[in-house]
Amino acid sequence: MFGGSGAPTNRFEDFDQAKVLLLIGSNTTEAHPIVANRIKKAVKAGLRLFVIDPRKIDMVKSAEKHLQLKVGSDIALLNAMIHVIIKEELYDTEYIARVSEGFEELKDKVERYTPEYAAEITRVPAEDIREVARAYAQAGQGMIAYTLGITEHHFGVNNVLDIANIALLTGNIGKEGTGILPLRGQNNVQGAGDMGCLPNQFVGGLKVGNEEHRKLFEDAWGVSLPRHNGHTQTAMLEKMSEGKMKALYIIGENPIMADVNMHHTTAAIKNVDLLIVQDLFLHETAKIADVVLPARSWAEVDGTYINADRRVQRTRKGIEAHLNTKEDWQILCELAQLMGYNMDYSSSEEIWNEVRTLVPEMFGGMSYERFDREGGLHYPCPTIDHPGTFVLHERFHQGIELKEKSKFVPVDFCLPAEPTCPDYPFTLTTGRRLEQYNTHSQTRYYPANIKLKQTEETVDMHEEDACALTIEDGEYVFVESRRGKVKVKAKVCKKMQRGDVFMSFHWAEVPTNALTLDEFDPISGTAEYKACAVKVYKI
Repeated sequence: MFGGSGAPTNRFEDFDQAKVLLLIGSNTTEAHPIVANRIKKAVKAGLRLFVIDPRKIDMVKSAEKHLQLKVGSDIALLNAMIHVIIKEELYDTEYIARVSEGFEELKDKVERYTPEYAAEITRVPAEDIREVARAYAQAGQGMIAYTLGITEHHFGVNNVLDIANIALLTGNIGKEGTGILPLRGQNNVQGAGDMGCLPNQFVGGLKVGNEEHRKLFEDAWGVSLPRHNGHTQTAMLEKMSEGKMKALYIIGENPIMADVNMHHTTAAIKNVDLLIVQDLFLHETAKIADVVLPARSWAEVDGTYINADRRVQRTRKGIEAHLNTKEDWQILCELAQLMGYNMDYSSSEEIWNEVRTLVPEMFGGMSYERFDREGGLHYPCPTIDHPGTFVLHERFHQGIELKEKSKFVPVDFCLPAEPTCPDYPFTLTTGRRLEQYNTHSQTRYYPANIKLKQTEETVDMHEEDACALTIEDGEYVFVESRRGKVKVKAKVCKKMQRGDVFMSFHWAEVPTNALTLDEFDPISGTAEYKACAVKVYKI
């Protein structure tokens, strides 16, 4: 069930047991501060941390070494590390033969990715690449954690595949203190995917295209279900632009602010005949909706969340709900009833018990009673006496010949979709800042006496770049791409590399996604938020 799935292999507790951690494309202290604190604690206890990131993020202070690579060059770096591991035979030949397929193809693919060749692409010194490759391969217990700095590229899937390649090659899958942990970009992203909010999957990762899987849900719900996969969000925007999608129902999302190429996104959404938004606040997308359905916040509802390490936890109502609001599931049930389908649940627990019944091998043993008694449980948890599964793929280290082996998927480095040029000489990469959340819809409402580190957007740039443009710290500048421009304060710092600038997309007053481009990964549909060409100039 977990081959090729989006499930993390290990728990957060494994940071405490790992010997080496590669932290790739993750500004952890600002995007996942609780996880960052756990990593820092593990470092103090002996964990060797290597940070791979274009910026000198805060985690660099805790790292043994910082590989400050060029934006979008992760595959060149990972392939060079794989090259070193193979050339120096830092892998177990018997293990590779027993658990994997495609090793020779991987070996051929990385042959030209010498550390010296990768250094030309990544700007990371060849000896640093060798040092980190050896440390990870020889650790015995090596982990990799990554976030949107890996996935938000037009080659994001290939980035993830190469992370899997190096973890499998070194045996760092299937035991404690190892594995791959994708730190999710938003609250309950893991849970949303696990509950079927993906275009190709039902609950529990069961495939839409699988006859047996589809019949399971058809019988339970008394309906016929489509045999084809749905569209990704980015594909839906194109359908809207072409007039082939007539209605859009948005729950808990503000795509006008969050999606790339704001002008294109806005035009696409305005092109539908009916726009429905279900949310807490009247954000930028809700303001243009035909209908707004007022939902409840996380503190006003009962239910479950699934954490980034497969941990299912209960949430309980903490405050009384605002008047004239309803829980998301209640709104959906009432709409279904009006549309002629008898969707009738009495509580979130009843819905959860249906999930347990339909996918028992994943969630069967996870009752509300156990959550109340034991706290969080990690799936798969098939029976009521099962402790939950802390580590996936343990069969890799059981010394048995596997019937279904894991496949190496060799990948090649490619450039970002929009390289810099004399007219647009800077690479803009986007991300998040500590005290704000996503599109600021919720976190902009705070008491005036709370002191925040940053209360407005800035464009972060290297001091030498600023000097060359005679831009001073705190001065307003224009940042312009081929799609639009924004006025923003400059933050002159040493965190950036020369030629790179950074902005977040929290503040509607500075709509950063007016700059980003609508290029997408062909498999996942994820947009390229992490690299587009811009120019910066004084007002």
